[in-house]
Amino acid sequence: MKELFNRLKIKPKNLDLYKTAFSHSSYANEHKAKSNYERLEFLGDAVLDLVVADYLYNNYKEDEGEMTKEKASYVCENANYSYALSLNLQDYILVGEGEKKEGLKKAIVADIFEALMGAIYLDLGYATVRKVILNIIVPYIEDPYTSFFSDYKSALQEYVQTEQKSIEYLLVKEEGPAHNRRFTVEVNIDGIVYGRGVGNSKKEAEQEAAKEAINKMSKY
Repeated sequence: MKELFNRLKIKPKNLDLYKTAFSHSSYANEHKAKSNYERLEFLGDAVLDLVVADYLYNNYKEDEGEMTKEKASYVCENANYSYALSLNLQDYILVGEGEKKEGLKKAIVADIFEALMGAIYLDLGYATVRKVILNIIVPYIEDPYTSFFSDYKSALQEYVQTEQKSIEYLLVKEEGPAHNRRFTVEVNIDGIVYGRGVGNSKKEAEQEAAKEAINKMSKY
């Protein structure tokens, strides 16, 4: 992990925090560890939100709506997954034997990035984690050819409002163990199923359903 710390230009104080940040619940359960990355992920998500919101507010002149869309684009699963891969975080993730057989899921790799940011915040403070986050994310924001757009629900909602149609997301299936749930959601527009999505969370499944609906509607 020393190589990672060098890339991030940080000098950790509490290494246990970072081990926790990289420990999936399946690994924690198998090794009877007291904690996994989930609490750090929660904290890291909030820190990312604040840092990116602050950067956009102070460097761009868009209104609230535009800044909200920009922030959602650079603080989302697709973006976090790309940031994680750029740092090779997948090489440090600790998972149980079952997860190893299935292969690392995109959502886990993305969550680990948030957990790592949470660990840095607790260990080294806001100023340091802010510098780390901006060094990683700002190049993507300034690159006009980079987009992590994933808010298909908002895009579909705008279309539906324009056409004065009703929209509803229905959970049709929930399966798998507690640490690896799979949700299936359908999106209905005026009572007709336009899309179906599957994900590790209801939110992810809804986004996938909305994406399929947009693709289907664009063909007509």
